[in-house]
Amino acid sequence: MKIASLTLLVALGGTVSAAGLPEPGSRLPATGGVSQIEGAAGGGLTPWALITGYGSRDQVGFTAFHTRADPTDFSLSATGVAVGIRDRVELSYAHQRLGLGSTVPGQSISQDILGLKVKLTGDAVFDQDRWMPQLAFGLQYKRNADMTVPRALGARHDDGVDFYLAATKVWLAAVFGRNLLLNGTVRATKANQMGLLGFGGDRRDAYRYLPEVSVGVFLTDRIVLGAEARRKPDNLSVFREETFKDVFVAWFPSKRISVTAAWLDLGQIADRREQRAFYLSGQLAF
Repeated sequence: MKIASLTLLVALGGTVSAAGLPEPGSRLPATGGVSQIEGAAGGGLTPWALITGYGSRDQVGFTAFHTRADPTDFSLSATGVAVGIRDRVELSYAHQRLGLGSTVPGQSISQDILGLKVKLTGDAVFDQDRWMPQLAFGLQYKRNADMTVPRALGARHDDGVDFYLAATKVWLAAVFGRNLLLNGTVRATKANQMGLLGFGGDRRDAYRYLPEVSVGVFLTDRIVLGAEARRKPDNLSVFREETFKDVFVAWFPSKRISVTAAWLDLGQIADRREQRAFYLSGQLAF
């Protein structure tokens, strides 16, 4: 299913390109990142300070994405759209679905995520003479549509808001002549498993401030090899929540299309330990 969905995205991107439409913006390839699993521009797990698409200061850019991962005992998908306005403001929407597999056969949990990101200062690429990274503030409003299982586990709320501050910097020709990207994000959250298991819990119902990091090396101008890690709160006493980690390769064959493949380690989800998955995501830019 995930291969078929991404094939459709790539085919659609090729059709759009063949129609002779102009490039989606004047920024450099890969400078909008890819679509993070909650809809924001960034890596697969972590939002970056970059604004989605390729629109410059006087342009508007649009992106659409689909992501699929199949952890050992579950299935996870996300689909969404985003708009970047004048390389300053980003608005996004994503729909996530977690199939509960053998834990609760035949059942799934879904949630909707509305995102807002505002670039505060700096330019991740062009400010090479400054140490200052590009900074952005963002929020993600999440509403869980299926709370039977989360409430049984001790979750307190069916919706919540994550707040984050992201810092992104690209150093040109920094690693054996290759460009290097570093990103650090601090997120304030109550979300259990990104909100798929509700918000708050019997152990804790207060915001925690947790780090998320990404590193990427541009093997070429259009291929990025990297890794990410994302800490998460541990609000539910019944099961431990562990750090998300991945190793990824992102390919930008054109400004119109990007494809990201990753090996994903989600740790423990509910009663299932060692949840690992192959992750595949495709993005179209307009």
